[in-house]
Amino acid sequence: MTGVWLIRHAEPDAAIHGRCYGSLDASLSQAGREQAARVAERLASEPFAVIYSSPRRRAIETGEAIATNHRLDVITVHDFRELDFGDFEGRTYDDIAATHPELYRQWMETPTEVRFPNGESFAQMRVRVLRAYGGLLARHEHQTIGIVAHGGVIRIILADALGVPDANIFRIAQRYGALNLIRYFDSYPFVELMNAC
Repeated sequence: MTGVWLIRHAEPDAAIHGRCYGSLDASLSQAGREQAARVAERLASEPFAVIYSSPRRRAIETGEAIATNHRLDVITVHDFRELDFGDFEGRTYDDIAATHPELYRQWMETPTEVRFPNGESFAQMRVRVLRAYGGLLARHEHQTIGIVAHGGVIRIILADALGVPDANIFRIAQRYGALNLIRYFDSYPFVELMNAC
């Protein structure tokens, strides 16, 4: 049996709320640090072999809170970063809606079909996330691992395990600090926990 804990990073700094922040490298807020400590306490008895993380600070800081209890280092995986919003990075949703109304409408109606100017599409993100994830599953067969990442990354992995089509992926909720658990029996996934806080 292989166990994979998927952990969404805790709450980031308030300065990026209301903005596209896939690539912005924000730290955790004070509430986020407290949230990460609670997540770490909840996972203290898990037999983690390794903790992986997105390279963004909000994920690394959450991962470090978990890893400390297990005397592990956090290993960053570049392909577990959030969607690259390109020219929209750091801009508010209201600003994008005003300056790119047609693209914004498409994004709100069919988010997995949009490619962001000088950024990436959901399909590109999905390929990189699942490629990296498949490599970790092969490397850690019969172990328990933790992956601290972003809502989009975790939704992709859960949707793949559940056979959820891309168009329905945002039906999978992921709160800050959410815990998800997938166990694999002979490579067959069983989702045991989703969006738990």
